[in-house]
Amino acid sequence: MNNKYYEALELHKILGMLSEHCSNEASKDKALNLEPSNDLEFVKSEISKTEEAFTLSVKYATPSFTNFKDITSALNRADSGSVLTLGELIEIKRVLNQTRVLYEWYTQFNEIIPETKLDYLFQSLFPNKFLENKLNIAIISDEELSDEASAELSSIRTKIAQAGLRIRDTLDRMIKSTSTQRYLQDAIVTVRDGRYVVPVKTEHKNNVSGLVHDTSASGATLFIEPVAVVEANNEIRILKGREQDEIQRILSEFSADCAAIKDTLLSSLKAAIELNLYFAKANLAAKMNATTPEITQDGVVILKKARHPLISKETVVPISFELGTNYDSLIITGPNTGGKTVILKTVGLLTAMTMCGMLIPVSDESQISIFKNILVDIGDNQSIEQSLSTFSSHMTRVIEILDVADSNCLVLLDELGSGTDPIEGAALAISIINKLREKGARVVTTTHYQELKMFALDTAGVENASCEFDVTTLKPTYKLIIGSPGKSNAFAISESLGIPQDIILYAQNLISEDNKSFESIIDNLEKARIELEDNNKTLAQTRKEIEILKSELEFEREKLFNDREVEIQKARDEATRIVNRVTRESENLLDELDKIKKKKNNEEFSKLANDAKRIQKSKLNQLYKDANPVSDVSESYQPPRPYEKGDNVLISDTQKKGILISTPDANNICFVQVGIMRTKINANKLRLVEKEKVTFNNSKIKKSNNVTKSIESKMTRRAGMELDIRGYASDEGVYEVDSFLDNAFLSGVSIVTIIHGKGTGVLKNAVRSHLKKHPQVKNSRRGVFGEGEDGVTVVELK
Repeated sequence: MNNKYYEALELHKILGMLSEHCSNEASKDKALNLEPSNDLEFVKSEISKTEEAFTLSVKYATPSFTNFKDITSALNRADSGSVLTLGELIEIKRVLNQTRVLYEWYTQFNEIIPETKLDYLFQSLFPNKFLENKLNIAIISDEELSDEASAELSSIRTKIAQAGLRIRDTLDRMIKSTSTQRYLQDAIVTVRDGRYVVPVKTEHKNNVSGLVHDTSASGATLFIEPVAVVEANNEIRILKGREQDEIQRILSEFSADCAAIKDTLLSSLKAAIELNLYFAKANLAAKMNATTPEITQDGVVILKKARHPLISKETVVPISFELGTNYDSLIITGPNTGGKTVILKTVGLLTAMTMCGMLIPVSDESQISIFKNILVDIGDNQSIEQSLSTFSSHMTRVIEILDVADSNCLVLLDELGSGTDPIEGAALAISIINKLREKGARVVTTTHYQELKMFALDTAGVENASCEFDVTTLKPTYKLIIGSPGKSNAFAISESLGIPQDIILYAQNLISEDNKSFESIIDNLEKARIELEDNNKTLAQTRKEIEILKSELEFEREKLFNDREVEIQKARDEATRIVNRVTRESENLLDELDKIKKKKNNEEFSKLANDAKRIQKSKLNQLYKDANPVSDVSESYQPPRPYEKGDNVLISDTQKKGILISTPDANNICFVQVGIMRTKINANKLRLVEKEKVTFNNSKIKKSNNVTKSIESKMTRRAGMELDIRGYASDEGVYEVDSFLDNAFLSGVSIVTIIHGKGTGVLKNAVRSHLKKHPQVKNSRRGVFGEGEDGVTVVELK
């Protein structure tokens, strides 16, 4: 019974496509005769084998498959003692060749291929290269054996050829003789019944002694075997007999060889046929961009971006479909030619393909349930002979479906209840759906009836779906929208086809107010759905852009870190090279001093040389320390005076400058302001930065406490009121701002100006955002006319 349902789903066309990927007739027959199975474990096993073949094809390319015939009957005949024909031996040779090719392909990757579901088939291949080579050497075609088939056959054929040459020499001399030429019809040598003859004119038959073997159609020519070559022809006839006997012996030997390995040959034949089928499924899956769905038996079908495999990839619109989760029945509405029937066929066909062990064209996270039956009523099978109308033909199939349907069935009904009075048809459709639901079946149906839309809205476990229709272009989009009933859009479509507007308006007035109200609700739902979809698309695009930006930032951060390490290592390497060079030079110098010391016995001179050597080693040690720019300085350091609050200090291990904001406590711990960061640190890691010398009246003086502060304050107030960071990157600019504000704050400046320019706004925005969080900033504003406007920011410090 299921065959006609699968035919309605066009499963036979998919199996035809599968057979085109098979190389031999046996595999093609298996492909064309595949039937959906409702055995869950069997289906899972078949799917996994197809998936394994797909993976192997992707990694190592599909093995080579050749065309060969089923050799079972030939092997059975050989096993019973019959002699096989050359044609049968050629087919056995082809199977042996296919077996070897597949076996070599598998063993080539055997060490790196993990265990697969197809191993048992590859391990059922038994190549026999010895017999394959014998057959390859011996058989030229299905009518001829090679001379190399045996030494005896080669010897006999050599003798036949030599005898033939002798005969031709004799006859050639005869036909070239002037005394004989006048009796011949043509000066040629030919063969009749395997014997060499010459064509003699009928009226001269007594002039050429010999045996007549044939006559021309006109009777004007007799083909006579001259007496001179009769013995030679007899010899050839005897050799020909011996040749046939040898050929028969060789064929018998080959037949016995094949019978001896009958079981392994049949095993290899079966394995090659099945492997060809699984790799054909894999190649078809690749052509369809198919994947493996999750396979269950719970009645749940979830299809993500499913494509009908018989519709061109360029035109097919992927659909997302769901059944058996929150609802067991789905009612699909929408305009004619909107794709409702295609959706039914897609769901049914992909389910049937899965049950045949094939991968299906869906995206990841799809799920297919295995059903005992897929029951289908699609299309119009009205029959004049049986007096069946459209409605009657539909009801006849529905009756069959109702008889078979149970909790393990998928029922697909197209235009349920159509072809009769709409009110009665809708009521009948609702009743049929309820009956199928009572039986536990999963139901998908298409309709135009408003009553079925209302039924889905009011009934738990029944859901509406619609085929989207673009009211702007008046064309269907073929997208399936689950949860929203659709409109038939008959008026819009009719108007676009040319129906006069007055007819459309009159028809609209005939619709009841209840129907108008329902259609209005559907319109509002559709508008809200479209708006929500647009918002979701915008949100998804924004998220995607954020992820890309995040990825780029992570890459840049990693690159900066790597570059930093590379530069540090370069500095270390360069410093080490310098120290090594100085070391070599100093060692040379010390060697010279040692030589001088040996020559001089003066005690004072020796002491000076030792002191010089000690000093040189001390300097070298210092050079090694300076050569590592990131070394952890651990030697003891004594500041020239006790630390005071406000001192400029250097953190030795990071080489960062800061300002001391608290003196060391009993544990030698203090706080240092580095930019906007307040750091707790051990005073042992600090180095006091001495005050710079300033030039006054062309003489250098050191800053004293009071004078220094006065001069420093005045200089900072004059030169430190503005900071120009135009052209800086945003992070570099922020760093300069921090340093500038620290100096301004310590100098007692209350208002400063930061010149950042307008540009793209990146630097400006980074600076202003940073100023809002800076602990020393009271407030900030953009510049006004005359100050630089938006190209500057004026900052008031606390």
